[in-house]
Amino acid sequence: MIAFAIAGLVLGLMVGVYCPFSVPPEYARLLAVAVMAGMDAVLGGMRASLEGNYDAQVFISGFFINGILAAFLCYAGNLIGIDLYLVAVLIFGMRVFQNMGIIRRLYMGK
Repeated sequence: MIAFAIAGLVLGLMVGVYCPFSVPPEYARLLAVAVMAGMDAVLGGMRASLEGNYDAQVFISGFFINGILAAFLCYAGNLIGIDLYLVAVLIFGMRVFQNMGIIRRLYMGK
């Protein structure tokens, strides 16, 4: 299982280095929120796995629902002229750090 994760990481890095692309500025905020939503879902899945209550359906549904909801929040903010993407980035950032702290404690056995 770890070999697949490492192979995916290496493949992703190679694609990123050899196939560079740029994100148009109007989509940069949406990409930032999407990356944060993905990180939140992945770290939440790791946390659930370490705690012994991982469910693939919950992980996949949370991944897509969080991403769609965050993208809608950004889109609605753009329509009304308010930077609502900051709210999503703030919340996902807090959850990422919270999950990382819990994962660290679970690995340390405390």
